[in-house]
Amino acid sequence: MIRHAQAAELPRILEIYAFARRFMAENGNSSQWAGGFPPEMLLRQDIAQRQLFAVENGGCICGVFAFIIGEEPTYARIEGGEWLSDSPYGTIHRIAGDGSRRGLLCEAVAFCEKQIAHLRIDTHPDNHIMLHLIEKNGFRKCGMISVRGGVRCAYEKLGKGV
Repeated sequence: MIRHAQAAELPRILEIYAFARRFMAENGNSSQWAGGFPPEMLLRQDIAQRQLFAVENGGCICGVFAFIIGEEPTYARIEGGEWLSDSPYGTIHRIAGDGSRRGLLCEAVAFCEKQIAHLRIDTHPDNHIMLHLIEKNGFRKCGMISVRGGVRCAYEKLGKGV
């Protein structure tokens, strides 16, 4: 089940992000969420704006992601390629799991596609596991974007009617 995250769930959400940071570091991607990213303030903001989602398994939160419909400022400039469409889109950000469940990205993509058929996502070039999962879920690499002083591989998925 996927639903809006609640402020009272923030301690569990922070645990999930801590697990994800450790997992990424152990798998060759120590810089993507270095320094405790995402910060609690950003997560509180996402919750208040109803754009942070919790994935439940057996009544427990096992994953979390932000989903934002509308223009993503960091996507305004793309290098080494171009976006496939200029139509309105939704962006999946900050997806993380606690390691207890496989297929989290697939579930999130299916959920988001019900909201809007045009999706975008990005990740660090060293995040080889996520790069594979993004492509496995039907996204096409469009180029590179700049984020917080670093670069990210930018992907897009066009559903029916886009």
